[in-house]
Parts: sequence; C-alpha cells; structure tokens
Amino acid sequence: MTPINRFTVSFVGAGPGDVELITVKGRRLLDAADVIIHAGSLVNRELLDGCTADIHDSSGLNLDEIVELMVAAWQKGLRVVRLHTGDPSIYGAIREQMVRLEAASIPCEVIPGVSSAFAAAASLKAELTLPEVAQTVIITRQEGRTPVPAREKLSLLASHQTTMLIFLSAGLLATVVEELRTGGYPGDTPVVIVERASWENEKIVRGTLATICAAAAAQQIRKTAMICVGRVFDRQPPEAVSKLYDRHFSHGTREAKDD
Repeated sequence: MTPINRFTVSFVGAGPGDVELITVKGRRLLDAADVIIHAGSLVNRELLDGCTADIHDSSGLNLDEIVELMVAAWQKGLRVVRLHTGDPSIYGAIREQMVRLEAASIPCEVIPGVSSAFAAAASLKAELTLPEVAQTVIITRQEGRTPVPAREKLSLLASHQTTMLIFLSAGLLATVVEELRTGGYPGDTPVVIVERASWENEKIVRGTLATICAAAAAQQIRKTAMICVGRVFDRQPPEAVSKLYDRHFSHGTREAKDD
C-alpha cells in the first residue's frame, strides 16, 4: 500500500480585502490546496477564483465542525488551507483551532497577512508613529458580547493618548467615544473610521471625538470598520521630523553635516 503523504495544515492570512494584498506564499498555498475553509464574507471571494479545492464557508460552522473538516482532510493526505481575514494573529481565533490539531498530532503553520489595521492606515496615508506625537500603537476592541480583561478597558488604555486602532467596535461607537473621553482624550482628538479598508467599496469617515458619532451615523457605518484614533490622523504637516533623515543627526551609515 502506498503511504499517505501528510501535509502541514496552513492558516493563511487573506489580507484585508484587496486580492493583491495576499502574500505570494499565501497565494501559492491557496492554488495548491485540496481543501479550503474560509472565513465567510470577510474574505474576498475573488481570492478563491480558479481554486480547484473543495471550498467550505466557516461562517455557519462551530469550532468542532471546523476542526473535524481539517482533521478528516488531513487524514486523507489532502492539502488543507484555513483562510482567515487580514492577519490571522489579530482576533483570528486561530489558537483554539491549532490546539485541537496539535492534540491530534497534526502539524500546522501560520502564514501572516496584511491586517485591516494597516490597510486602513495605508488608505489614510497615515504614519502611525510620528516623532513627538506618538511612538506607540494600541490595537484593541471595545467590550461587547466578548469580554475584555478589566485592565484593558478603553478608558484605561486611553490614558496614554497615543495612536489607537479599534477593531470590531463600529456598532458600539457611542460607548467607544465615551470610554475614550473618560480616559483623557480631548474632544478635538482626530478620529477616522475606515469601512472595508482596501475593498472597492471602501468608505472613509473623518471627524473628532466630538463629531464622529454623528458623521458615522450619517454614512450608516455599522460594522467591518476600523476606528482610528489619535493625533497622527490629523492631516496637518507634522511639527517634528524623523531623526533618521535629519542632516544634523549621525547614525551607523551617515555622518551629520554642519550648516
């Protein structure tokens, strides 16, 4: 009897929506897959065009059913791709799946993808870490049906008044604004909501903490949107520039120049 080849199960980041923002490796694995389990409407279906795999939409499946599909396919010697939106490491629920696979002695790997957080920043032509403005980026979400640790409440994180990218919270925008204001962000702090970042129907809504709720309501923003908060989203020219290209600043590959 010919032995069955056992392939590694690949958790692949699909990117934020634009089909060209998947990695080369992710694209190659999709094209070679025998079974693809994808995250429903959050993944651009155009990514699956031309794939010859048996394709499953996981949006209607529970964890047991998803794992059963992967295990059954792996045991048959098939190439399995679990296709997640954005980058799988951020709100991807991948660890619970991999633990089940590891318990069954099934090898798995993670192929990173472009997060919607960074696709939103790209659409806004924003630098998330500006000199003397913000050197820290907080990625978080507002508590809803899924709880967050008490020490990670938005009001506590807001005390840093740095760049914040808030996932999965557009439907709780009023609560988000209240928490951020309670934590110390002033009312004129720039806030931009990017809905479906990098998709053809992407929508951008700009405002401040004082105005963003009304602006988002007017544009009917409800979900699949990134809430971007902080001074880095101000469209004014930066007051300070990076030392990296400062002619008066020396580093390992360049000597400072005198005026």
